[in-house]
Amino acid sequence: MSEQTIVKLAANVREEDKNPRQLRSEGNLPATIYGKGMESKSIQIDAHEFKMAYKNAPEAVYEIAVGKEKFKTIVQEAQIHYSTNTIMNVEFKTV
Repeated sequence: MSEQTIVKLAANVREEDKNPRQLRSEGNLPATIYGKGMESKSIQIDAHEFKMAYKNAPEAVYEIAVGKEKFKTIVQEAQIHYSTNTIMNVEFKTV
């Protein structure tokens, strides 16, 4: 069995005044982190960085740093636009 891939991503709390389309146009990807015993967090991550990591290792464990907090997560769901193949949104679940 191969060793689990760990991908480190830096994230920011999602900017409230921007809708997902605006975030994507700036190269960011809207995402959510949720898990047992925690309130879900709306974040934004670098779209290109995530796309490359996800393409190479979709089953990876993603270590997401939001400020001083770190979350160990897996991709629960990546919403992909059917015609452009663009990742629209990602849901991360803590592990």
